[in-house]
Amino acid sequence: MSSTPYVIDQIQARELLARIDVPKILRKLFRDLAAGHAVQPAQQLVEFPQGAGDFINYLGVLAEDSVYGVKTSPYIVREQGALVTAWTLLMSMQTGQPLLLCDAGELTTARTAATTAVAVDALAPLASRRLAIIGSGKIAQAHLHYVKNLRDWQSISVYSPSLLEDRDTQALLKAIAPDLTISPSREAAVTDADVIMLCTSSAGPVIDPGALSKPALITSISTNAPRAHEIPPNSLNDMQVFCDHRPTTPGSAGEMLIAAEQHGWSKESIIGDLADLLSEKVQRPGYDRHVFFRSIGLGLEDIALANAVYHLSN
Repeated sequence: MSSTPYVIDQIQARELLARIDVPKILRKLFRDLAAGHAVQPAQQLVEFPQGAGDFINYLGVLAEDSVYGVKTSPYIVREQGALVTAWTLLMSMQTGQPLLLCDAGELTTARTAATTAVAVDALAPLASRRLAIIGSGKIAQAHLHYVKNLRDWQSISVYSPSLLEDRDTQALLKAIAPDLTISPSREAAVTDADVIMLCTSSAGPVIDPGALSKPALITSISTNAPRAHEIPPNSLNDMQVFCDHRPTTPGSAGEMLIAAEQHGWSKESIIGDLADLLSEKVQRPGYDRHVFFRSIGLGLEDIALANAVYHLSN
């Protein structure tokens, strides 16, 4: 057997992912995780010397599929702006040989958005009608793609600071959901929203949950800048908190780290993660107060999609 992995570039990855039911794959992996058929170690963050950036390794083992792997993602500080790339290496648990080396940019976008979609489906009230999205880039567009049919949305509002003048991005968004509204302000976008998806690269808060008009499901992905967060850390104390992976997310999510250090919040107050929700260990929450779902991105998600891409390409 050749020890040279099959190499897939970004364009190939995009074409293959379009043929894959990404949320279905993610639901299976979280059920496997709940059943003990998968292993999710903590992220490994390594800083470059002299503040030049860092890299994060995302690890995962899928025993039923006999594969393990790692996605490595550097955050490289540059004068013209930070550069973020990612590559996923898929390995065989049977032969110990590399199977696939894949540009993980498209995988990361798909798994990030589809994980949020799985969470929205598990957490949002069935009667949810108003969806708000903060952010308009590729990640936000992927979020819209995966959640647009999850509920009978009566309104979908999108806001980002430059979107009103960006006709090209508006066209991309409306190609996904023709009836969506481009909001003139953040406040207008989130007014009376049942679900608010934060899809930004901001390192600091973009909304204040305390200013919302009614309890909502708020989802957050943030970015891999140090301690990045999209809501004020102290607001965790007033919300029902869920995450993608209870054992590891609190050690990486910026608002959770800050809330624990400065605001008396405890990771023990997390109600459940996606494995808990999909195995029905915990139930859909009531909405007497806000519900917050935090995703940090898991190695298992990258490995599951890389495995699906590998089988589709061979």
